[in-house]
Amino acid sequence: MNSRRLKLGVAGLGRAFTLMLPTLANDPRLQLVGATDPQALACAQFERDFGVACDASFEALCQNPQVEAIYIATPHALHADQVEMAAAHGKHVMVEKPMALTLEDCTRMIDATARAGVVLMVGHSHSFNAPILKTYELIHSGQYGKVRMIHALNYTDFLYRPRRPEELDTQAGGGVVFSQAAHQIDIVRLLGGGLVSTVMAHTGAWDAQRPTEGAYSALLGFSQGAFASLTYSGYGHFDSDQWMDSIGELGQAKDASLHGAARQRLMSTHNASEEANLKAARNYGAAQWSGSKALPRGVRHQHFGPLIVSCDGADLRPTAQGVWIDGDVDVSFQALPSPALPRQEVIDEFYNAIVHDRPVLHSGAWARATSAVSLALLASAQSGHVQQPSHQVAPEH
Repeated sequence: MNSRRLKLGVAGLGRAFTLMLPTLANDPRLQLVGATDPQALACAQFERDFGVACDASFEALCQNPQVEAIYIATPHALHADQVEMAAAHGKHVMVEKPMALTLEDCTRMIDATARAGVVLMVGHSHSFNAPILKTYELIHSGQYGKVRMIHALNYTDFLYRPRRPEELDTQAGGGVVFSQAAHQIDIVRLLGGGLVSTVMAHTGAWDAQRPTEGAYSALLGFSQGAFASLTYSGYGHFDSDQWMDSIGELGQAKDASLHGAARQRLMSTHNASEEANLKAARNYGAAQWSGSKALPRGVRHQHFGPLIVSCDGADLRPTAQGVWIDGDVDVSFQALPSPALPRQEVIDEFYNAIVHDRPVLHSGAWARATSAVSLALLASAQSGHVQQPSHQVAPEH
């Protein structure tokens, strides 16, 4: 089997990149050969970490002959134009969620990569997580019958982490629907069959100092007959990781004494500029950067809060350690070994698509369908009416 290294460039060395950093730095199938970011400190850190000079612009990264593929982790509004440019230069693309802010931009990205004959994959989303993929495998084994109902829940402090102004502006892609619903919708679409036919939703924007959606609840109907409820709150009170064995979203043990830490950090700021500076100070390579490209120790699988999938013959509940199966007469647990490499499943899919010509599950068409549901969620909350999202597709097995 071909074991060559994929030469990868990175566009955007911000928060999304730092979450992928241990994976990108330690997966032997990858070689980081380029990057670009407007922040000089981030570029300097990348050059120290990887011994590779940063490119002066995204266009220069696309023109870099060493780069085979680009991981785009830039602000949401830039995704469509950058994917088009990367494809025009013959580069495969992995672009962060959300894919784009409009369905028209999603379609542009799909068409550009199709014309160029390059791979387009959208991620990371938590539907890549090994326990979710194991649940998907159990469903498609047929031994538990059809999926009938899914409940997904997550309570975090998302809205009170330091933000730039556009991250608190829904029209610019801010708020929990664009950034967080993409995870939850991707998960329930994968497990529910993909084809969402109806969306009824409410959203909450309850803090005038954070003028965007901080919470939502939605009811999704699937054309195959299942339905799913999705609830998310980023208001920083209850932490639903308490219901995930006190394991955080990134697989780390949670320290209960840090409750309220996000809100407390914001108290040191008095305006949007100070808040943006607080965020910048914690970014990759900045003064308060405390991360590392080293592999974390003792982590479990990543997750996106409590999830229960009700089938004819069992309720399936993925956790950070495996999947609980509550059947007709007994309860069992299918344990998964702790990950040697966090988010390895993301690289599995991207690498295999490029090097081994395998189908992409998290394709442009798949991600456009998730974006359609996110937009339908917002439209339903605004109109008070049921929405019928377009562009739905079933998952590639």
